Amino acid sequence: MPEVYSGESWTGDGSRSGLREARRAVNLVRDRVTWQGCGPPEADGNPFFAGEVEPYINGQVGAVGAYFGQDVRSIINRLLAEQLPDGGWNCDAADGSSRSSFNTTICVLDALLEYERGVGHSPEVTGARLRGQEYLLDRRLLRRRSTGEVIQRDRKGGAAWTRFAFPTWWHYDVLRGLEHLRLAGVAPDERVAESIDLVASKRNDGKWLLDTQHLGKMPIETDEGEGRPSRWITLRALRVLEWRSGGGQRG
Repeated sequence: MPEVYSGESWTGDGSRSGLREARRAVNLVRDRVTWQGCGPPEADGNPFFAGEVEPYINGQVGAVGAYFGQDVRSIINRLLAEQLPDGGWNCDAADGSSRSSFNTTICVLDALLEYERGVGHSPEVTGARLRGQEYLLDRRLLRRRSTGEVIQRDRKGGAAWTRFAFPTWWHYDVLRGLEHLRLAGVAPDERVAESIDLVASKRNDGKWLLDTQHLGKMPIETDEGEGRPSRWITLRALRVLEWRSGGGQRG
């Protein structure tokens, strides 16, 4: 699969300015890259920003494409059609699953939000995003709705959602969920209090550590390894804490 970097990997402040060279490179991807040999055969001829079939992949592609002004409407339409009754998304829905996945849901939510920020709000896209947002909030970002128990580990990737990574790739964790809600302009309420307290508790001498690294290759490493202070995680954690205090800004 072509390497996909979520929107969080592009800039430190969410700014869309000063990216002329990056946009030129993305345009080359648009014009020259397909999914040939990287996805299911039925997607072989698809241009990169048309996506493939897995919603977690399409979510990442849609988020990056929307950030850089690419036409990802076909991806967005597909994702809207794939939303499950509980408000989220799951790559296993094609195999009969009716329960959503935190991993897939956060990838899709990032795409919908980035699309709205680039193109503008629409009842269809905004409504789907808000339903997905409630899927996370109803579970307090880390608990099972059925029992209220903390979800200790992701059943697919084995990752602990209380351990923060950067980049996150397709993985969910509590900090990623909080950062999405902050960017979406959600007012913090008691449903996020536990997760924000978790973030605050992990401060280490004014910084936050890279708890874990997921499989994937970055062109440039931004941190010094697991257990070491992480610039990106520290930045995101500080933004979340400022958001709780009422001073956080979108962007």
